[in-house]
Amino acid sequence: MTPGEETDRLDLANTSREAAGRLLARVALAAGPAVMEEYARSAPAREKHDGSPVTAADERGEAAIRDRLEAWASPIPIVAEEATAAGAPIAVAERFILVDPLDGTREFVARNGEFTINVALIERGAPIAGAVYAPALGRLWFAGETAFACDCQPGADLPPPAEWRKLSVRAAPAMLAALASRSHGDSQTEAFLDRFQIGQRRSVGSSLKFCVIAEGEGDVYPRFGPTMEWDTAAGDAVLRAAGGTTLAVEGGPLIYGKLASGLRNGPFVAWGDASAAERAQHR
Repeated sequence: MTPGEETDRLDLANTSREAAGRLLARVALAAGPAVMEEYARSAPAREKHDGSPVTAADERGEAAIRDRLEAWASPIPIVAEEATAAGAPIAVAERFILVDPLDGTREFVARNGEFTINVALIERGAPIAGAVYAPALGRLWFAGETAFACDCQPGADLPPPAEWRKLSVRAAPAMLAALASRSHGDSQTEAFLDRFQIGQRRSVGSSLKFCVIAEGEGDVYPRFGPTMEWDTAAGDAVLRAAGGTTLAVEGGPLIYGKLASGLRNGPFVAWGDASAAERAQHR
């Protein structure tokens, strides 16, 4: 979808991955102004029943995303973080949408800019399209069959294709660059990384870790602490489209739509170079 086509509703239940990725990019961008208004106000955080923080930016961002999806796409099940926290039933289908309107609320409150707006399309347990928007950084990553990145300030529409940069992971070097959570370090992550030759460690907030690997600027992101599917789906979609992979620690790709766990992820490792992932399984 391009500027001027807002009235052409896309059928996300049947459309191509490329068309879905472009639509989700525009949807994520549409939430940017509301999130940044609350960022400028230094929106305070409240505590949800699970102890995680929430701000008015989470709520306004989610409302903006829902509004755009309803205006620009035919009905499709939507699972969004704040609606789920408020008690909305989890509805998944062969294709459904996962929404995290503010991934990295702690980064938002700390005012370091490393928070993102995440929207992903899931098909049969896999993230097949997604968008990750970092409005404070003016950066957008999105993907369908192909992964792209571009600069885009809050309030702007999706730039023309000439301004998109195609993303591709890099071959794993002898000394790996590891990505770690800025706010959620743990001993299991350290024990995992101790098995490898790590030449660089970067602490990065939110789903930006997936995007760094997708851009060929990192190699591995292990996560043993708890995450929800909406935390990871959009970044995972970008990484997979760039040639990377996200593997569950127990084996196989990270799966989405896990109703039995309430959409909670188990431990996983995101890799840029699949051959490095294969070598890791034999260590």
